[in-house]
Amino acid sequence: MTYETIRLDIADNVATITLNRPERLNAMAPQMADEISAALDQLNGARVVLITGEGRAFCSGADLSARGAGAAVSGGQGAYSSLTKSYNPLMLKLAKLNVPIITAINGPAAGVGCSLALASDFAIAGKSAYFLQAFVNIGLVPDGGASWMLSRLVGKARATEMMLLGEKIPADKAADWGLIYKSVDDAELMTEAKALATRLANGPTVAIGIMRQNIAAALDADYATALLREAEGQKIAGDSNDAREGAIAFLQKRKAEFKGQ
Repeated sequence: MTYETIRLDIADNVATITLNRPERLNAMAPQMADEISAALDQLNGARVVLITGEGRAFCSGADLSARGAGAAVSGGQGAYSSLTKSYNPLMLKLAKLNVPIITAINGPAAGVGCSLALASDFAIAGKSAYFLQAFVNIGLVPDGGASWMLSRLVGKARATEMMLLGEKIPADKAADWGLIYKSVDDAELMTEAKALATRLANGPTVAIGIMRQNIAAALDADYATALLREAEGQKIAGDSNDAREGAIAFLQKRKAEFKGQ
């Protein structure tokens, strides 16, 4: 498939999706959301997804100048349409993916770009990056799952600060809050992200996929339901080739060689 707004590169079991509109700070038009979603269907057995941005930004938010992108073009109904048809389906697909996701945030992550950056299992940000819920500054409300995501990541008080004040949260502060996995020097960002991607790609990704689903479900489930999901997940993981390899490697006192099967 040919993409106009992103790049998809697959190597060493890692699928790297690069937002590729640097002249627009990778602003996300509905087309970009649709292309990311399509790329997630073309992983060809990749065991990790790594998302980053080309140029000096991760994603500056929705492209309000794009046709159908939202309020600046066609009012509230336009925003509703692009969210329900493009942005929201992408976020749900990311949530349901059965492989781990890393985001390497190389600059501003604003609006829906902030939501995309935080939709990963490991968000790694360069020191110059920042996170911004700018909606209040233009009379809109956070979207892309931000109101659900932020309150669970950093709690009500800090989520309220981000959404109602609309101020930038620098990478170091985001790491201190627990909003992201870590912040690193800009020059080390992709090295760190790729090293983590390689580590995960060499892991038992059947089990890892079940873990990410159980973590998400546990945010809304009662204790008994979480226990049952763990038992059901353990049954699936326990039948995997990786679990057999893990047990044999343990008995043989060697490092396991997982295949994601």
